[in-house]
Amino acid sequence: MKYPLAIQNLIDQFSELPTVGPKTAERYVFYLLKQNPEKLKNLAQAIAELKEKTTICQTCLAISESNPCQICSDVSRNKQVICIVANTQNMLSIEATGEFKGLYHILGGLINTIESIKPEQLNIKQLIEKVKQNKIPQPRTVQRGGQEIILALDPTLEGETTAMYLVKFLKPCNLKITRLAKGLPMGTDLEYADEMTLANALKNRTNL
Repeated sequence: MKYPLAIQNLIDQFSELPTVGPKTAERYVFYLLKQNPEKLKNLAQAIAELKEKTTICQTCLAISESNPCQICSDVSRNKQVICIVANTQNMLSIEATGEFKGLYHILGGLINTIESIKPEQLNIKQLIEKVKQNKIPQPRTVQRGGQEIILALDPTLEGETTAMYLVKFLKPCNLKITRLAKGLPMGTDLEYADEMTLANALKNRTNL
């Protein structure tokens, strides 16, 4: 005997999610079957609005509710310093520390030869153009500390590869290039690092 088509279709949809296998997807579906119709309706509406009510900030390329996003439109942020992160999740992890007051640039991933993610598939060109076109304003005072690029990438093979690639192109631009301190365990994702560890990594970032 097979599951009704409505159940099987939803199992198949859940199975396409990252780290979700058929058995886990099956548990999700039968959990939803036990919920009241109103809760299912709210879930369906939230999924439907996922694309409708989000956009991409054309300044930092983060997923946001507005363009420009709340961070890029904040005039109090230090435009001399740009923090390079792989994705919006990592950006929000750093924001949660309350330690960083500059701007961000979202790469949209990391160079990964196994998954065939090449540099041209990331937002590296936009970063280089941003620097070349002087979209990072020249410092008005010495106290501002000059222009700085912070590489806040995962301490993994992919993160290291991407950092080396970026340094190669950014070095000739005469910018101060730093990266998060090595307090972050190798092989971890910034998204899962605690706020204190991230804050210390920001404070003790090193020059490249």
